[in-house]
Amino acid sequence: MTKDTARRPGGLLRQRDFRHLWAADVLSQLGTRVSHLALPLLAAETLHAGAFEVSAIRTLQTAAFLVLGLLVGAWCDRMRALPVLVVADLARAAAFCSIPVAAAFDALTLTQVYVAVLIAGVFSVFFEIAHQTYLPRLVPAQDLIEANAKLRGNHAVAATAAPTVAGLFFQSFGAPATVLVNAAGYLWSALWLRGIRHHEPQPPAPTQRHLGREITEGLRLVFGHPLLRAFGLHGATFVLFQSIQVALGVLFLLREINLSPGAIGLLSSLGLTGALAAALLARRLATHLGQDRTILCSGTALGVLFLGFPLTTPGYGLIWWAVAAFGTAFSLIVLTVSMSSRQQALCPPALLGRMNATMLFLVWGAIPVGSLLGGVLGEVIGLRGALWVATAGAMLAALWLVCSPLRRSSD
Repeated sequence: MTKDTARRPGGLLRQRDFRHLWAADVLSQLGTRVSHLALPLLAAETLHAGAFEVSAIRTLQTAAFLVLGLLVGAWCDRMRALPVLVVADLARAAAFCSIPVAAAFDALTLTQVYVAVLIAGVFSVFFEIAHQTYLPRLVPAQDLIEANAKLRGNHAVAATAAPTVAGLFFQSFGAPATVLVNAAGYLWSALWLRGIRHHEPQPPAPTQRHLGREITEGLRLVFGHPLLRAFGLHGATFVLFQSIQVALGVLFLLREINLSPGAIGLLSSLGLTGALAAALLARRLATHLGQDRTILCSGTALGVLFLGFPLTTPGYGLIWWAVAAFGTAFSLIVLTVSMSSRQQALCPPALLGRMNATMLFLVWGAIPVGSLLGGVLGEVIGLRGALWVATAGAMLAALWLVCSPLRRSSD
């Protein structure tokens, strides 16, 4: 892929292999986003789960990052990433297919949902780390901002469309059929990935393999670099508290605001149009402001906009939720595009897998902790009180960026 190719109308999407990666990512993201709404609704409405049991789903989706994240990063630096992506998608599809199959035989239990979610979570560790490692192997460094913007556009499309799809499917066809949409997204993603022709060379093997030493190199890189350290600690802090809101948001709208599943899906989609807007503007903002200023401004705005979630009330008070969802989605996509591009440019190619694994260990590893914390807070101080705690933490997370070298940057 050449620089000229990327600058034609359509940019990188004119390049066949990136187009396949992009299409696979759309479908995979759609499946993941559908599960974010479908699984809590399945647990709460069909299996009559409480706040802690619902939050446990989110915990199990991401707990594997705490256990396996750093190991998988070291492994991904030793192997080709594309086969890992295909196998992970197929395994996640199989795990989620087990839920509608069990429901068809009237044998579905909350325990099985937990097991399916945990298995899918393990393979998500491999997928997410391999995906971020594969992108710089597929496109040249000068195209990373465009590539990341287009892939984050997939997040935006999935974030906007999936809640409505999940909510309407849930009301029309029931929870098991909605989970089947999730499985189908992973299956189609695997088929698109299989169509990539780009030859990915086998990474050179280290002269002396030592897994612990390789993991330490990744940790030393992230925590020894002032920008990478700030990115990782901001992500971990923000996601810790965001996970409270994600774990309890559906339950809050269902039981405190008395919305139907379809209305919850529509409200989520309306708010998340901010992600679509960000996907269109993220590259321009990074070019106009510079990547570092974009990271600083969007990271600060992200916490402030969280105020809308606990302020939400029935009726016209739903506007608070829509504004918060729109603003946080916009800020998060803008932040992630610039931050991901900076991370990939700062990291030596031989350490990409371990750098990505360390970042994901910090960020995704905070999700199960935050989800469990949300379940406890929801039971002890109520759903709205838990959302206020989430908001306070999200606002404080910006201090990692404000106190970093970003504020002295002149890019």
